[in-house]
Amino acid sequence: MEQTNSTAHLSAANLTMAYGERVIQKNLTFEVGQGEIFIIMGGSGCGKSTLLRHLVGLKEPARGQVFHGQASLYDVSQKEQKNLMQRIGILYQSGALFSSMTLFENVALPLQQYTDYSPSEIRELVMFKLSLVGLDGFENHLPAEISGGMKKRVGLARAIALDPEVLFFDEPSAGLDPISARRLDDLILELKASLGATIVVVTHELASIFAIGTDSIFLDAETKTMIASGNPKDLLDHSKDSRVIRFLTRGQSR
Repeated sequence: MEQTNSTAHLSAANLTMAYGERVIQKNLTFEVGQGEIFIIMGGSGCGKSTLLRHLVGLKEPARGQVFHGQASLYDVSQKEQKNLMQRIGILYQSGALFSSMTLFENVALPLQQYTDYSPSEIRELVMFKLSLVGLDGFENHLPAEISGGMKKRVGLARAIALDPEVLFFDEPSAGLDPISARRLDDLILELKASLGATIVVVTHELASIFAIGTDSIFLDAETKTMIASGNPKDLLDHSKDSRVIRFLTRGQSR
């Protein structure tokens, strides 16, 4: 089954997410354009991370479709779905590093599993990816030996190891102090510019939303659907929905 709009890098059509009989979100229809930094936002428990799982192929929708380009992610063959998923990179909220492996080994893992590169080529690529995230000289450290912000950057280096077309971030600033969070935002912007990747970010952090977001959707836990979409700054300036404004101002006046 194919998508009709060829300009969208990712899209969802009439998507309903559920765990058994419990509906999390329904009737989600949106598009993520090539090169956008697309924010999935909303209050706690609205289904932001669940939507991310649907977009990356980890959970099949109760109804509706997810498209990667022209391909319907859950309608293609297993082989084609695997190929589609190898075009994406994911930075998990915790970083999800293997504690017994060095930073080098963590970043090298996808290259060892999914490419035919030689050990010397893998080493060159890993060192390059670590340098991109500002971790030159740390390749032999274990995750326990570095800070939380550095762990996020290692996770990001691993996420970009295979030069993905789309990067997904699940609450990338969670657990970081404001300075480290801002540095991570700056790094995301730098990587977007250098890699040309489309980026999808799940977050409730206002500073990040306004600093990096070029497009967004707002998920509402009460109505169980999206109630706003667009550039976050435009939503702040022009939205008439009190729920969106409360979220984007944290209850303060505009």
